[in-house]
Amino acid sequence: MHNKPEIIYENDHFIALNKPAGLLSIPDREGKDPSLKSWLREKYGNIFTVHRLDRDTSGVIVFAKDEATHQYLSKIFEERAVEKIYTGIVQGALAQPKGSVDLPIMEHPTKPAVMVINKRGRTSLTDYEVLEELGLYSLVQFRIHTGRTHQIRVHMQALGHPIVCDETYGDGRPVFISSFKRNYKLSKDEEQERPILHRLALHSQLLHFQDQQGEFHTLEAPLPKDMRALLQQLRKWKG
Repeated sequence: MHNKPEIIYENDHFIALNKPAGLLSIPDREGKDPSLKSWLREKYGNIFTVHRLDRDTSGVIVFAKDEATHQYLSKIFEERAVEKIYTGIVQGALAQPKGSVDLPIMEHPTKPAVMVINKRGRTSLTDYEVLEELGLYSLVQFRIHTGRTHQIRVHMQALGHPIVCDETYGDGRPVFISSFKRNYKLSKDEEQERPILHRLALHSQLLHFQDQQGEFHTLEAPLPKDMRALLQQLRKWKG
């Protein structure tokens, strides 16, 4: 596996990892591409899925090592007893610096794996807070109270500020320095400009919960290099 996941924490009952962007959480139907779960299975044998992250989302993810822990963790995730914090870069500047999006989500009736807002959908609640306005973009922190597929992405599309590089709910365009730096010139050895970010700008930053033994855990994954690089350039050229 070229982009190796980093183990953040493990004990006898569960393991938390920092998932790199581009890696599947669990095997897809074809089963051809590597996944985090397959990697863990090779290492540990039995591994149980508690929740998942989209392929292009990076950050903290937890897997159970036994059936009892799997049931317990799945239950606290379902019952909203886990604090889940994400960080994302969105397009544009939001009208309100903080707020909540409480809009039900369901799968699109004719497009598989695409979610839509629909009153027949499942309750979905996302709190957001703008951490920094950066010209064409904003750095936003999200707290999700429900764990619907693509929840943050769908909710941000509904607000008119999709996550940067989101191919399904935004324009999917990669970010180039030339798009916000005036008079950008290619260096001599570059034939064409390389994007500074070309994957979904969303990161699972923190999970906080109490385990079956009564111990509290705060599991954190720092922002990955590609998102940090974009933020650095945006801060530099904001003025």
